[in-house]
Amino acid sequence: MSYFESKPFILFDGAMGTYFALKNKRYDMPCELANLDEREKVFSIHKEYIEAGADAIKTNTFGEKFSNIIKAGYKIAGQAAENTKVKVFADIGPVNNDDGNNNSAELMEIADVFLWLGAENFIFETFSSAEGILKTAQYIKEKQPNVFILAQFAVSPDGYTSCGVSGKKIFEQMAESPYIDAHGFNCVCGPAHLLNYIKTFDINNRYISIMPNAGYPSVINSRTVYDTSPEYFAEKLAAMRDYGVKILGGCCGTTPAHIELAAKTLKTSAPEMKTPIKYAEKEKLYKIKTNLFYDKLQKGEKVIAVELDPPADINVDFLLNAAKTLKKAGADIITVADCPIASARADSSMMAAKLQREANIQVMPHLTCRDRNINATKALLLGLNIEDVQNILIITGDPLPQVDRGQVKVVFNRNSVQMAEYVKDLNDTVFAVDPFRMAAALNVNALNFASELKRAEAKIKAGVSLFLTQPIYSDEAIANLQKAKQTLNAKILAGIMPLVSYRNACFINNEVSGITIPDDLINRYKDKTREEAVEIALAVSLEIAKKTGPYIDGYYIVTPLKRVDIVGALLQKLLC
Repeated sequence: MSYFESKPFILFDGAMGTYFALKNKRYDMPCELANLDEREKVFSIHKEYIEAGADAIKTNTFGEKFSNIIKAGYKIAGQAAENTKVKVFADIGPVNNDDGNNNSAELMEIADVFLWLGAENFIFETFSSAEGILKTAQYIKEKQPNVFILAQFAVSPDGYTSCGVSGKKIFEQMAESPYIDAHGFNCVCGPAHLLNYIKTFDINNRYISIMPNAGYPSVINSRTVYDTSPEYFAEKLAAMRDYGVKILGGCCGTTPAHIELAAKTLKTSAPEMKTPIKYAEKEKLYKIKTNLFYDKLQKGEKVIAVELDPPADINVDFLLNAAKTLKKAGADIITVADCPIASARADSSMMAAKLQREANIQVMPHLTCRDRNINATKALLLGLNIEDVQNILIITGDPLPQVDRGQVKVVFNRNSVQMAEYVKDLNDTVFAVDPFRMAAALNVNALNFASELKRAEAKIKAGVSLFLTQPIYSDEAIANLQKAKQTLNAKILAGIMPLVSYRNACFINNEVSGITIPDDLINRYKDKTREEAVEIALAVSLEIAKKTGPYIDGYYIVTPLKRVDIVGALLQKLLC
């Protein structure tokens, strides 16, 4: 029987970083650097936690990549635990790539340092996805099969990580891995939120860990301060134990005082084993809405989606009248762009809901990964679902112009694949009665189309069932479209954007990312009157529609420069 199996619970230490800053009045440096120059301060904090009653301590190496700091931190923790039964855990925090995913290669390099030092216990903490951890855990176990590996993740009060991954999904991933000995949650949330969250899990004798923050901080004189009660913290940890949590401890804001009182409370109070909360299925208070657009696609009928831009001011008359006109012309759905070219316009989701109510046509707002963090995204999705908006187009979004970045903060918490995974998880839980049908972009003009197809397959895996292509003008794009239809298990709408003038064609070709217009097509518009340009636009669009027809499930028509008249004429010819 292992050390961990022999005890009714294991109590870890509390925070190193926030306590180091509080105790030493040092808010200007990462506490890990103290391993080299102020080792006595780090040593004394480890000793305080041990004397407070901790069964295990974490090395002062969270998120650290430099081997000299890691080696010093492991040595200090080992010396603090000498002549005690306290276990030392090699602490590894997230090391992210540019795309936000955990870098498994760097995690393995860090693990190698700890293995060389003789570490027998590892803790991965405050991660936002399983990416990288499972590979690293396998790597460690293949080198040292008997080490103990604990993986912890940071979730917000609603149960999602910062990159939109469900804590329940991660929980099951960890439980299924033969390389993870224990798993759970830490940081971000206070003890009450993590207690309420873990109540909804069926722990079933698994080794589960919970290490909450002391509470929620305040900022006083530019300093982050946790003013919380150790008694309250200890009470919540004891309640977690009653629900079957066997590994407990503290994260940000917790001090030796929190751990000391937790140790006394856990050892003197008798466990009252409780069963997980089973939430009954919500009563269906409304009739499930029919998604006419999606149903038509599923029947194999060709559909027509038309894109409109929301206004850049408060005048919505054009948008409403255009939607009504396009519905009469035969459009099945209106897509509403989300701040195209990263320029502020009326919110696409609010405009879409207004169009659906007042123009009586289905809508598909564009939902970009730019401008919203995870909380804002969920709030928006809740509102859309309440408004009976059933279809969304998930795209990464245009980047901000370079000149704006000093004044406007860029927010890209996730890419389009991660966003789709987030919506899929919400569809399985919150929106189970009326889930969103997800569409995504497909760039048939991409130079490396094999890579674009691979990304499209990842989107399908994440729950996307429909692709809207970039506007098509070239034979190469049509060939890529054919390849996509042969490869992807999804519906595809061919992108068609009529060009209204020579100037318009030049602008699109040079200023809009992802669209390439052949020179001979641009030159067809040279020196043409407005009427002649319309005839060319219709002829070219119909030619593209005819060429793409065998490979698609419908058309995605982008309205150029508010020219609803051209789109209406095109629809009339397509539907005749």
